[in-house]
Amino acid sequence: MTDPHRQQEDDRSPERSVPRGPAETSLDVGSATLEGKRSRPAKAREPIFELSGVEVAYSGKVAVRDIGFDVAMKEITALIGPSGCGKSTLLRCLNRMNDLVPGATVAGTINYHGQDLYGSTVDPVEVRKRIGMVFQKPNPFPKSIYDNIAFGPRVLGMKGDMDEIVERALRRGALWDEVKDRLKTNAFGMSGGQQQRLCIARTLATDPDVILMDEPCSALDPISTGKIEDLMLELRERYSIVIVTHNMQQAARVSDMTAFFTVQLEEDGHRTGRMVEFDETQTIFTNPNDERTEAYVTGKVG
Repeated sequence: MTDPHRQQEDDRSPERSVPRGPAETSLDVGSATLEGKRSRPAKAREPIFELSGVEVAYSGKVAVRDIGFDVAMKEITALIGPSGCGKSTLLRCLNRMNDLVPGATVAGTINYHGQDLYGSTVDPVEVRKRIGMVFQKPNPFPKSIYDNIAFGPRVLGMKGDMDEIVERALRRGALWDEVKDRLKTNAFGMSGGQQQRLCIARTLATDPDVILMDEPCSALDPISTGKIEDLMLELRERYSIVIVTHNMQQAARVSDMTAFFTVQLEEDGHRTGRMVEFDETQTIFTNPNDERTEAYVTGKVG
């Protein structure tokens, strides 16, 4: 794949590479009325991911099937639904982390910048350089704050002044002002919310194209959650973000598009995740097309 956004060619992988790629509203979620996310003028959506007929199985048992939707550039896409419906499984498909799970298989098509992400010439390591992941629980390395940020750029052999790379990542992660005087201290001394923002900044340090977030606020207090949500809205101006969340209010506050998943009982008694509906977030929460979506977002089920 060619890289439409970078000026420099990655000479470390010459044979295999991947490309890089209204006023505030009120949303009614159950009994709570939420202030809408910061909005932007309507624009044409430019897909960065296009999914069609995606199915994931573990050791032959299908976990999620028949998934099809797109993820646009510089948008936040939320994946919502009850536990066990395949949200995190699908998220891991987007940067080929399921490749690391023994017995996992992925069928269907996932195009990234128009090219098959699972094509035989695509290097999964290169994929994960371009598509970063932030996990449910903060997972800083047992190193200094500085070395946490510098780790990825050093491994990748990124050129440039490392101090500048670290500062830029911490600023983009909305953390610089809080840690600039203690960069050499151990990251484990930070609060939980700071650790999660550090993990986001660590992802940003390698200049990814997409950021995947798997319930990034589930282990955080409301104040830290608010900071992460504000950060996501700021990062949306530069990156595409896909987030898995069980927090309906969070999905309503930050996302542009939402995909709702549910669990379906198959004839053989096996439970399989399926996507019910994909649409603009405001539509999903105020005027969904499927009664199952309405029941979930209003709290009647789930």
